[in-house]
Amino acid sequence: MKKNNMRTPQEKKKIVLEYRNTPITLRAIAEKYNTSITVINRWVNKYEKNGIEGLKSQTGKKKGGTKGQGAKKPKNYEEELERKIMRLEIENSRLKKGYLVKGGGDQKEYVTTLEKNTK
Repeated sequence: MKKNNMRTPQEKKKIVLEYRNTPITLRAIAEKYNTSITVINRWVNKYEKNGIEGLKSQTGKKKGGTKGQGAKKPKNYEEELERKIMRLEIENSRLKKGYLVKGGGDQKEYVTTLEKNTK
């Protein structure tokens, strides 16, 4: 029994309304539509909170637009400071190891500073 069917918001709404408006048990509806009780409960909650908009799939949709950089935008001032501290600690480690990073993105270049040290 396959339980991972992709359904349209309209199909989900039909299932939710059938569950809410008929005396059929949740287990029977889950079996009828070849899905799980947990999934139907999730749809019911989303439908009650946000209507049909809550039933739209969020699979594969990214929020924030970081373009694959893996960095999340800080949510508040404290997170912003934590990110700044982390960046400075990384830079400090690089300097201790004897190299600088010049440029950014695809143009990033690692330059050693060991020859420049006069110690």
